[in-house]
Amino acid sequence: MKIKVKPEDFIVEEDADLKLHKGGDYKVYLLTKRGFNTVDLLLRLSKKLGIPFSNFSYGGKKDRHALTTQHITIKDKSIFDIEEDSFNLRYVGDMQKPMGPELIKGNGFKIVIRDLDEKEALRVKSEIELVHEHGFVNYFDDQRFGSYDREQGFIGEKIIQNRHNIALKIYLTSIHPEDKKAEKERKRFFANNWGRWDECLKMAKTSFEKRAFRILAKKETNPFLKNIMMIPREELSMFFSAFQSYLWNELAERVFKAYHSGALLRYKGVYWEYLFYRSLHKKSSSYLTELLLSTASQNAKMPDALTENLYTEILNEHQLQPSSFNLRKIKAAFFKSNPRALVIVPAISHVEVEDDELYNGKKKLSLEFKLPKGSYGTMLIKRLMAAPC
Repeated sequence: MKIKVKPEDFIVEEDADLKLHKGGDYKVYLLTKRGFNTVDLLLRLSKKLGIPFSNFSYGGKKDRHALTTQHITIKDKSIFDIEEDSFNLRYVGDMQKPMGPELIKGNGFKIVIRDLDEKEALRVKSEIELVHEHGFVNYFDDQRFGSYDREQGFIGEKIIQNRHNIALKIYLTSIHPEDKKAEKERKRFFANNWGRWDECLKMAKTSFEKRAFRILAKKETNPFLKNIMMIPREELSMFFSAFQSYLWNELAERVFKAYHSGALLRYKGVYWEYLFYRSLHKKSSSYLTELLLSTASQNAKMPDALTENLYTEILNEHQLQPSSFNLRKIKAAFFKSNPRALVIVPAISHVEVEDDELYNGKKKLSLEFKLPKGSYGTMLIKRLMAAPC
């Protein structure tokens, strides 16, 4: 079973509610891309067009391993139409405000699952019928957790625990697959010589590294917090969102397990396992499919005693309390509570099994469906591929 064999096997089309207004300050574009995530491509466009990155706005980050279409806005008087091999940008009108998540209604997906034998194709098709009837757990997916360090944990968690030394160490030493060889070697040096600030300063290359180790070498007051406060707003927001998403996933799993006594399925993700149900009894379905769970923050409100107790249990395990999320010293980013549906029932419009033209003797399954904003098409695929516990 394979997905994303080629970009056209995973198509995502954003559905947005845009109020176009002739002569608005923001130019609206339809951006179609492959091989880039949204932020990296906008950074490239910023340099290409000579427009500050801060003038670009978008509603959601779309996967690099897919063919995606989304709306962006650029605050600039010029109008651009660009077509390259990996993306095209088409002007569609003006708006009075920038593009943002609140303007997205949902996303449409066209997905091809390949390299299936006949029995497997029939199994996946029957699982699709169950998902169409009972939905699936609306977890945040792996791509939300790119900043997570397997050995050191979440930067966002360390910040709200006031463990700024560890948070900064993760930021400066965590190695990611896309890092170049020299960057990986430099990060390993920082990790092995953490506390020897003069030595780290000699190895520093980026402007942030130089500023950070200079502050540490001077032994200024609260040097770790000062460095945390220098991290760009968007990165801090990403770190906080990653930890929020992790806590929400933990809560979602515990809540549905408390109400579900049937068989469980599991799927091993990049960082941890995801648990799913196959189907729901009428009583548990009426509760779980209507349930909204808030993401963690100082003012997060849970809908009932069960969810409140489980939420408190999770916070205690991380040595946290609601007030921990009130970051008085860090103003660039903050924790905001948003309600999120525990269970999503996708609007499935097309399912078809055919011969796979890429894998001789195998089948492919084509699937078309819609999800509300914030839900992951890849999580639906994980549910279909999950195995019994």
